[in-house]
Amino acid sequence: MGIGSGILLFVVGAILAFALNIQVTWIDLHLVGYLMMGAGVLVFIISLVLTLRKRRTLTTTRTVNPDGGDQAVQHETKGDVL
Repeated sequence: MGIGSGILLFVVGAILAFALNIQVTWIDLHLVGYLMMGAGVLVFIISLVLTLRKRRTLTTTRTVNPDGGDQAVQHETKGDVL
C-alpha cells in the first residue's frame, strides 16, 4: 500500500461518512466511513515516512594516477528525516 492507497481509503471513507444517506440495518455506514478515514490517514503517514527514509545518494569519485592506475571512492549519504 502506498500514499495513493491511503488517499483512496480516506476519500471512500469520507463519502461513506458524509455523502451517503442510506439506512442499512446490519451495518453502520457512518462508523465504517470514519474507520476507513482513520485507516487512510494511518496508511498515508506510514507510507510517507517509509518513502522519505529510502532516499539515499551514491557519489562516485574516480581519480586517475599518472602511472596508469586509477582509484574510485564511493560515498553514500542517506536522507534520514527521523
